[in-house]
Amino acid sequence: MEKLRLQQAQQLIKEAGKRETAVQKLKAPQKGTINADTFTKSLNGLIEAEEFIYSSRPSHELDEEESKQFCDKILSVRSELDEILADFGVIEKESVEEEIRNLSEDILILTSKSNFKKVFTKFGIDSQKIVVAGVPLEASDMKILNPKIPDAALAGISKKIEHVKNDIERKIESLNLKKIFVIVETDKAGEILGKRAKEIYKAEVVFLDNLKDITPEEFKEIIS
Repeated sequence: MEKLRLQQAQQLIKEAGKRETAVQKLKAPQKGTINADTFTKSLNGLIEAEEFIYSSRPSHELDEEESKQFCDKILSVRSELDEILADFGVIEKESVEEEIRNLSEDILILTSKSNFKKVFTKFGIDSQKIVVAGVPLEASDMKILNPKIPDAALAGISKKIEHVKNDIERKIESLNLKKIFVIVETDKAGEILGKRAKEIYKAEVVFLDNLKDITPEEFKEIIS
C-alpha cells in the first residue's frame, strides 16, 4: 500500500511541473525548507483519491460526478505539490494572478457593477467570463429595491433582464463554464441578485463589505 502511494506521489510530482499553456522545464532542486502542512495535505489528498481505485473495482470506470470528485482531488494535490516544488526552485512559482487565471478556467462571475468587473480583470479573470447584471434577475425584485417604480418602467427592466440572462447562458455554453460565482457587496441589490442567482443557476454567492479593498490572495481563496 505504501509503495503504491509512493508511486502515485512520484507520478504526480512529474506532472506537477507541466502546464496546459506552456511546457515548464524542471530545474535542479535548491536548498529549501519543507512546508510540512502542505506536504501532509497533499498526502491526505492522495489517500482520499485512492479510495476511488477501490470503490470503482474492477473496471475503475467513474461516472460524471465521480470523475469530477476524483479530478478535483488530483488537481488539489497537484497544486500543493507545485507549491512544494516551487519552494525548492524546481519550478517557477506562479504569480497570484496566474493562479487565479488557472482556477477560473470554468467559472463565470456575476456581479452588480462595472467597477467590480475592473477589479476582477485586474486579478487575472478573463473579462469574457464576467457578467455585470446592473439589474435584478426578476423584474418583480425592482419593487423591493424601489417600491415607487411605476409598472410601465418594469417593461424596460424586463428587457434588460432578458439580455443579462441570455448573456449568462451564451457564456456558459460557448466557454464551457461549469460554476457561477456571484460576488457582490453586502447591500440590498447584491443580496437580491445573489438570492435569485442561487435559485436559478445554483450559484455560489459571496458577499463582501468593500469589494474594492479585497486583495488578490483573498480573491484566490474565494474561488478555490
